[in-house]
Amino acid sequence: MTVFIFLGSLLGAMALGIPIAYSLLVSGVALMVHLDMFDAQILAQNVINGADSFPLLAVPFFMLAGEIMNVGGLSARIVKLALTLVGHKRGGLGFVAILAACMLAALSGSAVADTAALAALLLPMMVKAGHDKARSGGLIASAGIIAPVIPPSIGFVIFGVAANVSISKLFLAGIVPGLLMGLSIAIAWYFVAKRENIQPPPKASFKEQLAALRESLWALGLPVIVIVGLKMGVFTPTEAAVVAAVYALLVSMLVYREMRLSQLYGVFVSAAKTTAVIMFLVAAAMVSAWLITVADIPSQMISLLEPFMGNQTLLLIAIMLLVIAVGTAMDMTPTILIMTPVLMPVIKAAGIDPVYFGVLFIMNNAIGLITPPVGTVLNVVAGVGRMKMDEVTRGVIPFMVAQFIVMFLMVFFPSLVIAPARWLAN
Repeated sequence: MTVFIFLGSLLGAMALGIPIAYSLLVSGVALMVHLDMFDAQILAQNVINGADSFPLLAVPFFMLAGEIMNVGGLSARIVKLALTLVGHKRGGLGFVAILAACMLAALSGSAVADTAALAALLLPMMVKAGHDKARSGGLIASAGIIAPVIPPSIGFVIFGVAANVSISKLFLAGIVPGLLMGLSIAIAWYFVAKRENIQPPPKASFKEQLAALRESLWALGLPVIVIVGLKMGVFTPTEAAVVAAVYALLVSMLVYREMRLSQLYGVFVSAAKTTAVIMFLVAAAMVSAWLITVADIPSQMISLLEPFMGNQTLLLIAIMLLVIAVGTAMDMTPTILIMTPVLMPVIKAAGIDPVYFGVLFIMNNAIGLITPPVGTVLNVVAGVGRMKMDEVTRGVIPFMVAQFIVMFLMVFFPSLVIAPARWLAN
């Protein structure tokens, strides 16, 4: 009955068109009334405590870093470098999008920011070269969702806070899975581009490649600083976000000189708006998370999944299918915030490594960004490329399938995540 009231009030509020953050508060109030413990002060206190977290400070700074990189020329230089390296291959512009997405993912951690930059820079070039617009848009969308998996990842920060799991370990564990996601869509694109039979652009000379590498060195230095700093314990993930934002600002204004002081206000406002949405969602979700614990919903979930508890692989498959279903109707951040407090007790009871599960969970949620009908990243590509949503959906299918295959391979072969993570941590 408790689960029914929680889900019924949440889904009912969302069906009425109430924003997800307010829907979470509605479900929290419904649970409090059901448990006969409604108190406005407790509600307000949990909202405040939900956002009062030092690790969550990483979110606004990583968002700011992403905004600065798009305006300050770091993203454009990364795309130019990828163009000189692989642009001459058959379907080269598609490989440029994938390579650039992997490099951008190591800079910002925001799927929306990376996808917007890639779509604006590469989609017109791909269409002009003769590639199918829907396929090109689908490829860029699927490449953009690598950002929440390769560190620094905003998704890992939110999951780490909600699940009480080391964010540094999540960052290191996400590197190889993120690269495998990129490899999977590169293989899918190879077969798609082979059918199109489009003449690739001429190969860039060694001098041009060297020039592009020299121009992008400052941008490429950022992920190195973040990863090395985290591995050596120089700074925490939150401090790494501050370093990323300050570094991007200095490079944009003093080295590349593409961002002016007059643009700073707009960049800060844009980052603040996005951050406000995320932080309010986190604060509202903490009310539900607290009440989920009080109502003992996790034990009910454990009982529900009891038939799978003896087999970790079957349990993970069941959970991943559940997350896929939720991801078609809900954005990434609320999915993480709602499902993490419910699923983590199940994961711990089954003896599954929380870091390993965190990587699978964030990968699944990232792919959810390109699953219709919600598909936030699909909407970004459709908006930037002035395309219909159904066109982008048609184009993304082969790449989405490829990424799901990688995710389920990691379910069956945990060493694909655990072994590289341990090696990087040591």
